[in-house]
Amino acid sequence: MIKKVGFIGWRGIVGSVLMRRMIEENNFENIDATFFSTSQIGSICPLFLGKNYILNDAYDFSLLKNMDIIVSCQGSEYTDIVYNKLRSLRWNGYWIDASSSLRMNNDSIIVLDPVNIQLIKKGIYNGIKTFVGGNCTVSLMLMALGGLFQNNLIESLIFSTYQAASGAGSKHIIELIRQMGYLYNIVSSDLNNISISILDIEKKISNSILELNFPKKQFGTSLAGNVLPWIDVFTESQQTKEEWKVQEEANKILNQKNNICIDGTCVRVGALRCHSQSFFIKLRKNLSCDNLTEIIQNHNDWIRVIPNDYKSTIKYLTPISVSGTLNISVGRIRKLNVGSNIFSVFTVGDQLLWGAAEPLRRILMLLLS
Repeated sequence: MIKKVGFIGWRGIVGSVLMRRMIEENNFENIDATFFSTSQIGSICPLFLGKNYILNDAYDFSLLKNMDIIVSCQGSEYTDIVYNKLRSLRWNGYWIDASSSLRMNNDSIIVLDPVNIQLIKKGIYNGIKTFVGGNCTVSLMLMALGGLFQNNLIESLIFSTYQAASGAGSKHIIELIRQMGYLYNIVSSDLNNISISILDIEKKISNSILELNFPKKQFGTSLAGNVLPWIDVFTESQQTKEEWKVQEEANKILNQKNNICIDGTCVRVGALRCHSQSFFIKLRKNLSCDNLTEIIQNHNDWIRVIPNDYKSTIKYLTPISVSGTLNISVGRIRKLNVGSNIFSVFTVGDQLLWGAAEPLRRILMLLLS
């Protein structure tokens, strides 16, 4: 049966990846698609799926009410305005959301079906109508370490993230590229001049970052040549909200009655679209590295365990190696010398795929079926 599906925020960075994935998988075959806009109402959508669509008003509640399913990648501000009002008008369709606004609501499920498919199916059976994509680092962590969580092996977990510019949005990616270009142009004529000291080049770069013309509107400072150990707003727990989300969302996705303790530091780095994470994992029992590796590997079809050697690591355990793919690379697996049941693991995944768009696409397909 063909369903009416409305798409909002489909031109943003997450929405664009979602559209691309749906086209790749021929997911529009059983969909009567309507495209909404908050800024270009009445315009003709660029040729899409072989036809032109007129863009509808994303605040037209009479039209939104006609949708069987609404998929929003527009952000929390839009959701906060529209969602509750639409429900108050007795709209009983499915709402799929990429933003964080509804994640912790009691009547929503954070979707990551390779990890919590049974919870999702139970929710659908029990009449849940709101399904939300999780925080990118949380989803990528659970995809990588799902086998350990599934087998109740993790007593506690400490993380350090290395999050790409894409996690902040398309404008931030553009600014990072502009920063790289700005700094290169400052010293390009010096790079082949053997009479100029590298220390002088470094000083010129560092001073350039402080110039008024340096592009830093989005980040507030330089991400190029830098790391920013602060993502999102401050919380009463002394964490940033990004750090707070990891434990809270992970335990909700896992449907944990007794919370697993998870904490760490979230850091923005100069990668374009893939997040990396380093984990110190305290297990409930002592395992060998081979045992641990097998459990991780067997959890889902997208994990790629990388041997713990130099050549394999720099080739396959990097943002560049997984960018644009659904692969979740897991490597640097080793026992730490601080305890017999404590391991180190390093993971890399595409923030825009498993970290954002892919769980939304998959829950949409599940609801359509």
